[in-house]
Amino acid sequence: MNHVLCGLAANTALPSELVDQLIAVADDDIAADLADRADLSHAQVVALVSRVEESAGRLAYAGRLTAADIDPVAQPHAALALLHERAGSPEWARLLAADPASERREKLAACSGLPPDVVETLAADSDVRVVAELALWTTPEVAARLAGHPHAEVRRAVAVNEATPPAVLAAMATGAGLPPAQWCLVCDREETPFMHDPRCRRLDCDLLPGASCDGSHESTVHDIRRAALRNPATPAEAVVGFADHPSMLLRWALAARPDLPPEVCERLAVDAAPGVRADLAENPTIDDAVIRVLAGDRDHEVRRGLAHNPRVPLDVLTYLADNTKIGATLLPRIAAASPVEVEELAQSPDPAVRMLLAQRRDLPAGIRDALAIDPDAKVVKSVAAHPGLSEAQLRAMVDRHGVQVVAKVASNPDATPALLEDLTRREPSVRKALREVARHRRATAPALLACLADNRARPIAAGHPSLPPQVVAELLTDTDGQVVEAAAANPSLPFAVMSELVRRSAQDSRPHQPGLPVRASRPHP
Repeated sequence: MNHVLCGLAANTALPSELVDQLIAVADDDIAADLADRADLSHAQVVALVSRVEESAGRLAYAGRLTAADIDPVAQPHAALALLHERAGSPEWARLLAADPASERREKLAACSGLPPDVVETLAADSDVRVVAELALWTTPEVAARLAGHPHAEVRRAVAVNEATPPAVLAAMATGAGLPPAQWCLVCDREETPFMHDPRCRRLDCDLLPGASCDGSHESTVHDIRRAALRNPATPAEAVVGFADHPSMLLRWALAARPDLPPEVCERLAVDAAPGVRADLAENPTIDDAVIRVLAGDRDHEVRRGLAHNPRVPLDVLTYLADNTKIGATLLPRIAAASPVEVEELAQSPDPAVRMLLAQRRDLPAGIRDALAIDPDAKVVKSVAAHPGLSEAQLRAMVDRHGVQVVAKVASNPDATPALLEDLTRREPSVRKALREVARHRRATAPALLACLADNRARPIAAGHPSLPPQVVAELLTDTDGQVVEAAAANPSLPFAVMSELVRRSAQDSRPHQPGLPVRASRPHP
């Protein structure tokens, strides 16, 4: 794996003939970047999948791969990718349902639109992971049948599936009407009674911390109930009784439901667990009385959650702004404020309230300009990134408040090249401002060169198209792999350099070439 080649694979200026050469030497990482290219021809797509079959997922999702391009026997991963997008053949599903590799059958079980006979085969699979995966994604009819499966792990997956019929979910929450499960993942592997040590050091153990079974599969049964409580398709009347359940996790799952009756909300508002109250505080279903109870909660996270509730009254939000650390974020209630409310908020004597309003990016020009000259630095910092501010206004902010607002001024989309250059020359430098300048579309070569001096801004600046081509080429030998990859992906990289790098890769397609930094493996979506 190689930073330079991965960067080149993502370089939008890489000519088609060099893309062909890169496909010929691609490994998993290079293929992941190549698969995201918008300019791949159909022939290149087919060649890439032939070279690295795992790239088929991205390409199938993007609609750039067809069933005619795939041999399901030789390319089962690619066939699964197309089946997942409902673009494969039913015969492929039948073939893969009998695949000896259980991980492929498990991936097949997650596909929708499978032929009925394939669904029946998967539902009877000997590997419980395959059946559980089917239960997680299947139709209401099949989910209802699998709710009575003898293995508790399959039932847990049914409880998660939002297509499961409401009546079945109600039964799973309460346990009424379902035969007892016979097995769970714990008693499959251990002699019961067994309690899994949360600090288990066995390298081959994948049981969850605290998993337990005394013959009643209690930890999995608890997980089934929790999943049913979190499932929006479960009827409210089947779950409201859990408001007084001794399990904090079950009460917590209940608190986020949008269909709670007022009396349940009242009970949860005084729950002993702060997490339960915090989730309830964000729940749009709570009424004004519960909101005002939670506004006086001693726990900071509860009050912070309430501030994010879209139905919180402005007077309560004003109170919360003064005694709760909310942060620089646009709150839903602020975003929904009417023009009259915006005027009222702008004139609030509390700078914390004006700061919250300043997070809006659609303010009338008059209010925006008034906030830009606010005496409180927190307010100015919040409005500094608002589009429409002039260079003179932005410079005035920096003159008045200095380092407190420099980074936000640098992030303003209308900041001029001259202003950005001046911000990089400040002494002492503001490191966060350098990162903002490094990603700014108007940043000039002098500004970007200054950004290269900062370790965190350097990888960002290395990919900026306004960086001089010679400097981009020099960064290919940087000791930081992120810088190298960004430079290789920079469209300003000279064609001659690109050609030489690809030529070298064609001569030596080993994972690492002398002189080229190597990066650790990365996960693929």
